[in-house]
Amino acid sequence: MSLVAPVTLRERGVRLEPLALAHEAGLRAAAADGELWKLRITSVPEPEATRAYIESALAMREQGHRFAFAVVNDATGQVLGSTSYHDIVPAVKRVEIGYTWYAKSVQRSHVNTTAKLLMMGHAFDTLGCHVVGWRTDNFNFASQRAIERLGARKDGVLRGHALRRDGTIRDTVMYSMRSGEWPEAKAQLLYLLEQHAQNP
Repeated sequence: MSLVAPVTLRERGVRLEPLALAHEAGLRAAAADGELWKLRITSVPEPEATRAYIESALAMREQGHRFAFAVVNDATGQVLGSTSYHDIVPAVKRVEIGYTWYAKSVQRSHVNTTAKLLMMGHAFDTLGCHVVGWRTDNFNFASQRAIERLGARKDGVLRGHALRRDGTIRDTVMYSMRSGEWPEAKAQLLYLLEQHAQNP
C-alpha cells in the first residue's frame, strides 16, 4: 500500500487535487502559457504528449512511486500546473516533492509557496514523514532558489545522474528537510504568504 492516499488540499485560493485524465485540456493550456515544454531543464509535456504525461503519472500512482496533483485556482477551476509526491518510500516515511511546473502567468506569485505549504504540511503532519526531499537540475537556478526559500538543506550533487529532454546528461542537486525542521520552515512560509498578501 502506498504511503500517500488520494486527497484534495486547499488554502489561499489554491487547490491541489489528484491528477486525472479530465485535467488534460487544462494542463495543456497551462503549459502553453509560456510554451514551457521548450525549456530543456523541465519535464513539462509538449501539447500532443499531455495525455501520455497524465497516463504515466497514473501508472506511477498505481505502482506507489508517485502521486501527482493538478494545481487549480480554487475559485475558477482553472488548471495552473502540476506537482507531485514521488520517490515515495513508506518504510522510512520519506517522500520527495517534484515534477512541479506552473503556467508562466502564475510564476512568482503565491501559488508555488502555497502549494508547497500544503504538500509539506500534509507530508509531515498527516502522513508522519520523517524526511521530505527535492531534486533539481544543476542548471535550474530558479528552482534551486525556490527550494532553498522553503527552508530545505542542500544534501549534495549527484553527478551524471539523469537525462534531460534534449539528450544531454545532467547533474542533480539534492535537498531535504527533516520533520524537526518543519515547524520553523512552516512559520517562515506563512510569514512570506502574509507579506505577499499585504504587497501583492
